[in-house]
Amino acid sequence: MTRVVVTGGSGKLGRAVVRDLDEHGYDVVLLDRVPSPDKPERVPFVRIDLSDYGQVLGALTGIDDRYDRVDAVVHLAAVPAPGQVPDVALITNNVTASINVFHAARVARIKNVVWASSETLLGIPMGEHHPPYLPVDEEFAVRPQSSYSLGKAVEEEMARHFTRWDPELKMIGLRFSNVMDETDYPSFPWDASPEAKTFNLWSYIDSRDGAQAVRKSLEAELTGFEAFVIASPDTVMDTPTIELVERFVPDIERRTDIDGTSSLLSSEKARELLGYAPEHSWRDHRSR
Repeated sequence: MTRVVVTGGSGKLGRAVVRDLDEHGYDVVLLDRVPSPDKPERVPFVRIDLSDYGQVLGALTGIDDRYDRVDAVVHLAAVPAPGQVPDVALITNNVTASINVFHAARVARIKNVVWASSETLLGIPMGEHHPPYLPVDEEFAVRPQSSYSLGKAVEEEMARHFTRWDPELKMIGLRFSNVMDETDYPSFPWDASPEAKTFNLWSYIDSRDGAQAVRKSLEAELTGFEAFVIASPDTVMDTPTIELVERFVPDIERRTDIDGTSSLLSSEKARELLGYAPEHSWRDHRSR
């Protein structure tokens, strides 16, 4: 059985990832500063300070009465958005945690690392910093616009070099869109205030589909660094996407036809290389 350590496993996405991996037969260990409110009973929780490299190294090599090896790491822990702490504190916290996890995994000879990168690398807020074309994908250079996204850019650059140093290493950065779950869907759709969601072109990702992307990344027979946009195939709107484009971002090049309520964040690379196949939509929870 593959043992996977999940940092930040008590967060919204983390809880979904822990449940999904547990249900698919993985031996999961949850690392976080606080316990999860709904983790599976058989999943152990270990309290950790990811800013302390010694603690991280210890957690990835073995903890008495818990485990003696780790096969893979899913790193989700972070201050999740700009504005929650001062800018330098945010980037210091997030990048320190990531370099500690990446380096400790290298020392522990763990070859399978998946972590939460972010859609913000695509140029968010997109209402102010338009992408070069639609739908948005991984083919253009990252465009961080905040301390949060700058930290994610640093993490991706670090991963490129870690995998250059070790050709057997796989490091996958998942550029998650805005993570949502069933508790968020009563506020959908956002047609009454579409301008509130221009920042990421009305995109989102259901936490369960985010968890699927994590699992597919762990299972992917890849090496080296790869980044994937992970978004739901639909928007948070009932308004046809082409109408939103023509109203808010009419001058951007369109590389494909834009049909129905399709997302403007393309996850085609993840479909092709990971087998990512999202199964959940806010529309499944629409009030009857």
